Amino acid sequence: MSHLELVALVVRDYDAAIRFFVDVLQFELVEDTPSLTNDGRPKRWVVIRPDGGQTGILLARADGDQQTGFVGQQFAGRVGLFLRVDDFDTAYQRMVAAGVQFVSAPRDERVASFIGLLAGAMLT
Repeated sequence: MSHLELVALVVRDYDAAIRFFVDVLQFELVEDTPSLTNDGRPKRWVVIRPDGGQTGILLARADGDQQTGFVGQQFAGRVGLFLRVDDFDTAYQRMVAAGVQFVSAPRDERVASFIGLLAGAMLT
């Protein structure tokens, strides 16, 4: 496998999601094609991605009450998508001007991740 092609994101409405990702976040609309569900109902195959990015997001319209209930909760309250921008302050101000509501003010953080081997370090 050479790369991750798509990640699905369940949304309430295709057009509202496209407007947010394309108009506000400035992603590109890669594909918007009519399609059918497994049982023959109409849907769309909608793919967006950051300009120049390799991995895209498949915008999948919620199908039924159960899926609709997960819209906005797909990452169980955790941050689910991490976006990189060249100019944070400009991107932030553009999103605020577009009406994006942030859950907290911007902050600087240093993050380090590691994988530790537990061999010989087990506590009894």
